[in-house]
Amino acid sequence: MKKKVLAAILAAAMAMACLAGCSSSSEEASSDAAETEEAAETEEAAEDAEAAGEETAETAPAADGELIRVGIINNDPNESGYRTANDADMKAMFTEENGYDASFAYSLKNDEQITAAQKFIQDEVDFLLLSAADTSGWDSVLQDAQNAGIGVILFDRTIDASEDLYLASIVSDMEQEGQTAVDWLESQGLEEYNIIHIQGVMGSAAQQGRTGALDAKVAESDNWNLVTQQTAEWNSEKAQQIVQSVIDAGTEFNVIYAENDDMAKGAVAALDKANISHGVGKDVIIMGFDCNKWALQELLDQNWNYDGQCNPFQASYIDEVIKKVVNGEEITEKTIILEEKGFDATTITAEDVEKYGI
Repeated sequence: MKKKVLAAILAAAMAMACLAGCSSSSEEASSDAAETEEAAETEEAAEDAEAAGEETAETAPAADGELIRVGIINNDPNESGYRTANDADMKAMFTEENGYDASFAYSLKNDEQITAAQKFIQDEVDFLLLSAADTSGWDSVLQDAQNAGIGVILFDRTIDASEDLYLASIVSDMEQEGQTAVDWLESQGLEEYNIIHIQGVMGSAAQQGRTGALDAKVAESDNWNLVTQQTAEWNSEKAQQIVQSVIDAGTEFNVIYAENDDMAKGAVAALDKANISHGVGKDVIIMGFDCNKWALQELLDQNWNYDGQCNPFQASYIDEVIKKVVNGEEITEKTIILEEKGFDATTITAEDVEKYGI
């Protein structure tokens, strides 16, 4: 399997180099790619012949006689309802029944994820699937994976790395999520926006995208003010403490912009404790992200005002990319952006809660 992946990566790298303006002819590049793949397949055939009859009982073979080994690096599934759904989606897809031998590693810290990635590279997985805790610091690891013939596929979150270091990126458009939310908030037509901004884990793609749009709007608008801007690291209890400190200080506010549902929930707990009304037509506008079913129910009950969708179901897209690579097919889309929307408490329906809630 590794030889097939390596051949596909080499062919993709050659194609990208040619698109960048290489001077060799397309016929010569095609000949080189064909020779590379033919050599890889010849070597694999020899290995298969040598290993004939030596299958172990540890893993059942897939339909083509060999399981695809994947190392999956994700954030802590207990981080949020979104992450729980995302992890469950990955585990449902990457099973022996579907032709995979999958190993999982979890952390909210970039350095721990990088250590896990290096371990997967040493273990010679076929593919490395990555939802990075931070957007930076991945170049050397991805280069090591490419040198080892391991295909890297990003999911959920983007990173700051050259596109030639990974096969594909299946992600949400976090910047658009933030812009959609800010546009909705602007449409509410408040005379003055005094905002408690509760951020996620700093440096993550979700935090950067959801923060960026709000920061830009505040910078350009005299009547938009940040009462406080702090990270609660996706945590409900920390979010409650942030809002409670603002209440205790006696500072006026009328919007809570929380970068995930759990933090919005914690913020609301502080409001309820202080008997401050919130939701449609009330004192404080409540905004969250991720569209947990319970959060959309809060919109339906008009206790919250807005929730931005973040689609956790990416495994089927990743499976499609892997199968294309294994079969020697061309990957026509380097980046796949998942479709998402924002929900307003005044227009959401019970059907929306059932259809989009995670």
